[in-house]
Amino acid sequence: MDVKLLLLLLLSVLLLSAASMAKDDDEQQQKVQCHEDDEAALLAIDDALGNPYNLESWTRNTSCCDWYDVDCDQDSGRVVSLSVFQDTNLTGAIPDAIANLTHLRTLLLHHLPSLSGPIPDSLAALTDLTHLTISWTAVSGPVPSFLANLTSLTMLDLSFNSLTGLIPPSLAALTNLSAINLSRNRLSGPIPPGLFSNLQLQDDDDEVYLRLSHNNLSGSVPADLLAAANLALVDLSRNALTGDASAVFRRARYVDLSRNGFVFNMSGMEFAEETYYVDVSHNAIRGGIPAQVANLTNLQTFNVSYNKMCGAVPAMPRFDAYCYQHNKCLCGAPLATACRRR
Repeated sequence: MDVKLLLLLLLSVLLLSAASMAKDDDEQQQKVQCHEDDEAALLAIDDALGNPYNLESWTRNTSCCDWYDVDCDQDSGRVVSLSVFQDTNLTGAIPDAIANLTHLRTLLLHHLPSLSGPIPDSLAALTDLTHLTISWTAVSGPVPSFLANLTSLTMLDLSFNSLTGLIPPSLAALTNLSAINLSRNRLSGPIPPGLFSNLQLQDDDDEVYLRLSHNNLSGSVPADLLAAANLALVDLSRNALTGDASAVFRRARYVDLSRNGFVFNMSGMEFAEETYYVDVSHNAIRGGIPAQVANLTNLQTFNVSYNKMCGAVPAMPRFDAYCYQHNKCLCGAPLATACRRR
């Protein structure tokens, strides 16, 4: 081989090697380093939860920003997200040490069936929180009133727990909170007025979601809730709610009012054009099914069974007799009862 060519090849290899080493050095320098206060808080959380298997990566040998279930801000190195989920062996109460993660924006404790005790007041210190999920646990006690101090909160999910007592009226003061899920608890009393009334949505297309199903809630649904702007989903099923909630159909595309004590006339109701889910079964609803329902092209679920309704069923072949059964005098296909000619 020509000597000059060989030298050129060797020089190229050296240059590539140097470039690779420089890149590795840059990446090492750019690697986010965990803040020592956050590391101490996370290790305290690990100890409080009994050093569960899911958190075995939490050791001092590596930056806490590389630990499983942890995310850090790329600039500051502060922990902004903690997501611990699906661990049947994790036991104990929610650790107070979580409150020492002062830059936390997302806290998710999900599907931890042996996590118990109340939601600690110490979490009131997490004023940067935008997303709070504590779900599918054995957590009990009240929905804490300190949540009203978490003014950045946009999403609250406390579903599938053993929470008791009232829904705090102070939640209405949270102007950024557009999604609430308190389903599958043991909550009682009325739905407080003012929920979403003071909401300041960042975008006109932002949507509002409310899930309160499978509780012991009673009373009527506040009028201001039924008229909330950008209301997209409402699930109030399996409670003891009463009164007229028909106004909700003008805005929400998903509505489940089933298994309550609602009383209203459905005949003149108006539905949002994009409605795709309607379940009002097991109530005391009267009147007929509005003809508009047949024109709702996105409708996937429609159930008015076990009510006091009368009149002809609109032509909607995709829904079977089950969706209409046990009413006072509904008639026409797919029901076996034919409508009488007038």
